[in-house]
Amino acid sequence: MQTTELDPSLSAALQKAGADGLLLVIANKNYSSWSMRPWVAMTAFGIPFKELKILLRQADTANRIGRYSASGRVPILMVGETAIWDSLAICEYLAEQFPDLGMWPQDLLARATARSICAEMHSGFAALRSDMPMDIRAHKPGYGRTAGAQADIARVVEIWETCLSEFGHHQFLFGAFSIADAYFAPVVMRFRSYGVSLAPALQAYADRVQAHPAVARWMQEALAETEVLPD
Repeated sequence: MQTTELDPSLSAALQKAGADGLLLVIANKNYSSWSMRPWVAMTAFGIPFKELKILLRQADTANRIGRYSASGRVPILMVGETAIWDSLAICEYLAEQFPDLGMWPQDLLARATARSICAEMHSGFAALRSDMPMDIRAHKPGYGRTAGAQADIARVVEIWETCLSEFGHHQFLFGAFSIADAYFAPVVMRFRSYGVSLAPALQAYADRVQAHPAVARWMQEALAETEVLPD
């Protein structure tokens, strides 16, 4: 378990979560794309939290996760004794709890679009997730390039092109780094592992995401893991 540094400006809000603050329960950093999203968001915006990693596919994995949520899945954000057990719900909670951090875009239409693409990622892209699972340590150009995965890649490209040109000013998806970029960071990891070729502007965006300190830290810690799951 590790703890990020406490930002004094957040202390009052964190006191509402109880003496122990916020606890984020995650799985292997190399593999768990859903865990990556709120972890990157919290780290990027300087929200202090304790981290508890539960390794996947161990004899006690289900029991350990079950101590925190009956959903049986990670990530889980513990706010005192209350569990928030869905990555998008976690991000929405944090954005409401810390409104001054600007985790969503300030502009109303940009914010609606950011929520839309996160919801689409949350509920769609099944082929991309199943055929090209996140494996940060992997280098498998062309792996998993099924028709369904290719269609999902095309849709991601369309989303990135639209957001970068209309809202992002060719920086992050909506200008400043936001929940939306944290939500698509695992896709950047997949494209990196499986050698997905992108147009120069989109590759530049992917490179900016990888270079963001929160993403770079997750990648570093994922690369340091030694656990290996079957394909």
